[in-house]
Amino acid sequence: MPHLNRNISSRHIMDEVKVIEIKKSIFADNEEDAERLRSELKAKGTYLLNLMSAPGSGKTTTLIQTINRLKDKIRIAVMEADIDSDVDAIKIKQATGIPSIQLHTGGMCHLDAEMTRQGLDNLSLDEVDLVILENVGNLVCPAEFDTGAVSNAMILSVPEGHDKPLKYPLMFSVCNVVVINKTDVMPYFDFDLDKCTEYIHMRNPKAVVIPICAKTGEGVGRFADYLLEEVRNFKNNK
Repeated sequence: MPHLNRNISSRHIMDEVKVIEIKKSIFADNEEDAERLRSELKAKGTYLLNLMSAPGSGKTTTLIQTINRLKDKIRIAVMEADIDSDVDAIKIKQATGIPSIQLHTGGMCHLDAEMTRQGLDNLSLDEVDLVILENVGNLVCPAEFDTGAVSNAMILSVPEGHDKPLKYPLMFSVCNVVVINKTDVMPYFDFDLDKCTEYIHMRNPKAVVIPICAKTGEGVGRFADYLLEEVRNFKNNK
């Protein structure tokens, strides 16, 4: 049997195989979809907020507190994204009375622009000023995919630690506003609010940082006022 030069053989096979950079292609296509969606939302005057966080940060409770402060001033709808559940959508609707739909991601840990569009197609956007998308609870995947939102927000809860901006840089880099929730338990955790704010601004100097306690409502009014001003400025500059 003739001697086989494995190096030559391997190189020859690799030369014949077409390598496709799937991740790069997916991101590029999604960014194009997201830009188109943003343009459409701009034309309609509908502000889409993409809200992200880790599981258990208090997103839904924060939303209920915030929406109940805003629903008499602007028209709001919510899209709840989850791998497989409708608990949050039902909870939002019962607690606020506003339109709320559930998006199942089919096991995926994020939403992209096309998934977001499918959700928006089930809302009457001409009758909505603000759509809040509660993304899947995850600090990695949701930050990588542009949903087509006008703005990104995230909730960081005190028990997670003040060093999260150092460990998950992309999430904090893409967010326009960071809500720090569960400030009522700050005395029981080694959480330094000043350090956390410093780390957030290392990732994103322009990020707005708003400490709140969704359970008691403390600070939620400031977040509601922030959103109200954002929506009004958006519509005025349509």
